[in-house]
Amino acid sequence: MYENKGLGTFIKKMLIAILVFIAMFIISMIFGAADISINDVWRAITTNETGDKLLIIRGIRLPREIAAILVGAALAVAGAIMQGMTKNPLADPGLLGLTAGANAALAITMAFFPAVSYYGIVITCFIGAALGVGFVFGISSLRRGGFSPFRIVLAGAAVSTFLYAVAQGIALYFRLSKDVSMWTAGGLIGVSWKQLQIISPFILIGIFTAILLSRQLTILSFSEEVAIGLGQKTTQIKIILLIVIVLLAGSSVALVGNMVFIGLMIPHMVRPIVGTDYRFIIPMSSVLGASLMLLADTIGRTINAPYETPVVAVIAIMGLPFFLFIVHKGGKSFS
Repeated sequence: MYENKGLGTFIKKMLIAILVFIAMFIISMIFGAADISINDVWRAITTNETGDKLLIIRGIRLPREIAAILVGAALAVAGAIMQGMTKNPLADPGLLGLTAGANAALAITMAFFPAVSYYGIVITCFIGAALGVGFVFGISSLRRGGFSPFRIVLAGAAVSTFLYAVAQGIALYFRLSKDVSMWTAGGLIGVSWKQLQIISPFILIGIFTAILLSRQLTILSFSEEVAIGLGQKTTQIKIILLIVIVLLAGSSVALVGNMVFIGLMIPHMVRPIVGTDYRFIIPMSSVLGASLMLLADTIGRTINAPYETPVVAVIAIMGLPFFLFIVHKGGKSFS
């Protein structure tokens, strides 16, 4: 009875979140340098008519906003999984070496394999993200006491700084600074349908897998001993969840470059709304993460139109005060 009541309440909240998401999508499609109406958007999606505005919507704005939705959802879900697995309120793909590893791998690939296909770049970003988080957890486990939240954050900061330095060093030495910087700065400019066709299956599979394992993640987030006592294969679950995180973070970097704070902010915003059950946290995080990315991209395109403010800068302006507040409270106010 109690669980059914909780599920009913969650469905109502989820419907509200979906309505917010739909509103943000409509706003993001309308506002920008080009003067576009709701009718133009509807005609571009539902008809085969041609025209300058319709071509802008189909070829530029629609793939861009779909990319924003996918990346926002992916990073929010990855952050939620990381916080649940590590019991660390500061866990985020951008803070724990995943995006830095993907960026370094991207720079190496552009320097030594300039003719590589976009699919090859995606695979490279996955490998780089896996190595980045592997370094962080490896360094964190060197000393006795296991993976303390404080030690993981320190290791993540050190590894991320080192990997960003590697990426910039390679870019400078091979005279690729402009290309690497444009990619790793974090932005949605120039996202194409072809890129979305390659990336979207990885992100959708990652989110779907996270939802399937959300019950196990909930138990794991409270106590690993309880999870073992209930018969869970915690090692296998952690490995699968880690693969999901790498898929989501690597896909995001391959698509839009470096994005920080989304994976940190969204799960903390979601918990006061739906509680600590990851069966509710993960789907809600995906919807609100997508909405936040749409908002950030719309602000970036309109605040100084016709020029663009990098969306990563908008996210950082939102996220830095939030990050400092979480550090000050130790994550307790959001648990």
